[in-house]
Amino acid sequence: MTGLKIKVCGMRDPKNIDAVCSASPDYIGFIFYPKSKRYVGDNPDESIFSRVPATTIKVGVFVNEDAPKVIEICQKYKLQVAQLHGHESVDYCREIKNAGLTVFKAFSVFDDFDFGQLNAYKEVVDFFLFDTKGKLPGGTGEKFNWGILDQYKLDTPFFLSGGIRPEDCEDLNNLIFEHLFAVDINSGFESEPAVKETDKVSSFILQIRKKQKHTI
Repeated sequence: MTGLKIKVCGMRDPKNIDAVCSASPDYIGFIFYPKSKRYVGDNPDESIFSRVPATTIKVGVFVNEDAPKVIEICQKYKLQVAQLHGHESVDYCREIKNAGLTVFKAFSVFDDFDFGQLNAYKEVVDFFLFDTKGKLPGGTGEKFNWGILDQYKLDTPFFLSGGIRPEDCEDLNNLIFEHLFAVDINSGFESEPAVKETDKVSSFILQIRKKQKHTI
């Protein structure tokens, strides 16, 4: 694992987006799931997305949305990535990928999680994202047992999500999973839903990147 990337998810407020982007995250996520507390809303203004600098990749997060609608939204708002957080099938992921989008497929992980089910997806997704299993799709604000990732044997890189907080920097920097590509932060850095505490985000990014520079 080298050069751990950072995704800040659940953004919506323009000024907060500007402040977070000043810390230069690698990815920024926008949630298009109406049941989420961080839903961007119906027909959000394009300026929410266009203000993101080109150096930060824009991710749209969807849950069991119709594939053509996902493609339409990503094209409209110039989102490079579709993150799929529902029960999307292999064929569904293929349709999204064939539209020219990068595909993140999220799976909720628990102690008896069967990593074998991922084999069918490895040709149609670019990254997996492992989150904590909850009652509803999306984040729970809680961690899962990261040790279970020792069972992951595919070559597809993955994002680690679920309850990550500012104080987790040291533990994250000490992880040695070969295909860990990025960490996904959200509620652990918020003052309220969709509003990030930018000082915490900036400090976290700085600490992660400082450590990575010393280990590459």
